[in-house]
Amino acid sequence: MVDFRLSEEQIALREKARKFALEEVYPVAPYYDKTGEFPMEVIKKAHKEGLMNLGIPKEYGGPGYGVLESVLVVEEMAAACAGMTTTIYANDLGAEPIILMGTEEQKRRFLTPLTKEPLLISFATTEPGMGSDVAGIKTTCERDGDEYVLNGSKMFITNGNHADFIVIFARLKGTKRHEGLCAFVVPRDTEGMKTYGPLKKLGHRASDTATIVLKDARVPAENRIGPDGSGFMLAMMTFMHTRPAIGAMATGLARSAMEYAINYAKQREAFEKKLYEFQAIQHMIADMYARIEAMRLLTWKAAWLLDQGENAWIAASIAKLVGSEDAMKIVTDALQIYGGRGYLESYKIAKLFRDAKLYQIYEGTSQVQRHIISRYLFKEYQTIMKDF
Repeated sequence: MVDFRLSEEQIALREKARKFALEEVYPVAPYYDKTGEFPMEVIKKAHKEGLMNLGIPKEYGGPGYGVLESVLVVEEMAAACAGMTTTIYANDLGAEPIILMGTEEQKRRFLTPLTKEPLLISFATTEPGMGSDVAGIKTTCERDGDEYVLNGSKMFITNGNHADFIVIFARLKGTKRHEGLCAFVVPRDTEGMKTYGPLKKLGHRASDTATIVLKDARVPAENRIGPDGSGFMLAMMTFMHTRPAIGAMATGLARSAMEYAINYAKQREAFEKKLYEFQAIQHMIADMYARIEAMRLLTWKAAWLLDQGENAWIAASIAKLVGSEDAMKIVTDALQIYGGRGYLESYKIAKLFRDAKLYQIYEGTSQVQRHIISRYLFKEYQTIMKDF
């Protein structure tokens, strides 16, 4: 039987995340958005409060939360600041390949330190010539004794300039597309690896986005995650586990946009009436709320499936697609309610508008999510109704 009630522990975790977001993230969000500084102090506080590394199992020092608990946390955090949430949650993205396919020794060597102190781990598939097309990776790896030699470059890597470890995906020389991809945990001090940036972005300015260049970078073979050629499947499995969180972040941002619109409509007057007294405004905000409820339910469904050990490939794509698309729609409508003031940087709705766009782009664009869903519909989905 389906039960939408959260446990007492889950409610307490959500309240803890909300309190942290309101007290530690929200007040400093304008500062980091304006300066583009890396929010290391906020990261340290989040680590101390146990709001980082959410999916790391207890045996390696983590809280061992399921995906549902993770989406509860990031919705609250993203409601306060999308950029800082991207920065904090990036550790879960970076750690996920090790959780999924790492050896026992790798888990203890790389996951446990993340829980002991506020270290950072990044995830690197994207390159200057490819983004969502993971099979198009050009960075190469070549076995040389007990090491692999990596050459190539990565782009748009979250926390790349500050990460202590970077999970880098590369392909064995001579292989094409899906075959031959490998993943490696590359320590920051690896000779031959350099990071550049941060890249200046439209939104998520509290999140460091780096370019990485690898020139004959030598990585111990013991740092390879999984067997040779397993990299593509590992990347896809990772995205399946993390895309629901993007839907949850989009839900949190959209919720704030709606709340800003409600508050503004209550105090702003036009034609001798409060804005909220106009049916057109009422219906716009009602639509926002309906969309947010649907976004959250889709995110929870994908998270629940993963926590049950089920295949959530399509559910995760739906959660991300609907979440990111609807968040953009909601924040656009909220800004419209503000009128000219919504176009001013001094109003928080402008930041939400800039931040929302990234959800449609990273961890697989909306177009890629539609491709995944449509491929399932035409290749696997079994129709029930026939009209011929």
